[in-house]
Amino acid sequence: MAVTTLDPKTALVVIDLQNGIAGNPGLAPHPAAEVVERAARLADAFREQSLPVVLVRVTAAADGADGVPGRIDGPARAPRVWPEGWDVLVDELAGHPEDIVVTKRNWGAFYGTDLDLQLRRRGITQIVVVGIATSIGVESSARAAHEHGYHVTLATDAMSDIDAETHRNSVERIFPRLGETGTTDEILEVLAKTHA
Repeated sequence: MAVTTLDPKTALVVIDLQNGIAGNPGLAPHPAAEVVERAARLADAFREQSLPVVLVRVTAAADGADGVPGRIDGPARAPRVWPEGWDVLVDELAGHPEDIVVTKRNWGAFYGTDLDLQLRRRGITQIVVVGIATSIGVESSARAAHEHGYHVTLATDAMSDIDAETHRNSVERIFPRLGETGTTDEILEVLAKTHA
């Protein structure tokens, strides 16, 4: 489905565009630099319209004490040594004091954070979601937004994943059930028309 409209109270939610994630050279199908550039264009357009920009970053304690518990079939979750500054927002998005910064310790941006509170206090009814990784942080956040009753729009060229197939699965099979999808340029065009 194409992007049809953006509510008068729409926020941009940017997932995990921080040094340690956007610095991953193996992202697909879009290189991190393209995702960051498109997210920054959207952020600038939202700011010009006085619409909220939410920058979500993920962090973790060095000893893993704040990690998500539970058994998994994947690799064991051992404490990691994170490089200095890995959880700092990329320069292209940082430095705007009016932006809302949300820190999470899970895949999704809603659970365990004040994101929903921040959005509801501003009367937000719709969010546009971008970021990395498509099938992890972006999809988890989009699912939660849908479950919280927000209209969800996903800028599919302003997100990427560690694997092109998982990106494709989210974009083609999951996102159409959660909201509307479109490119950065399509969303910017709708934003210009609906917020003129």
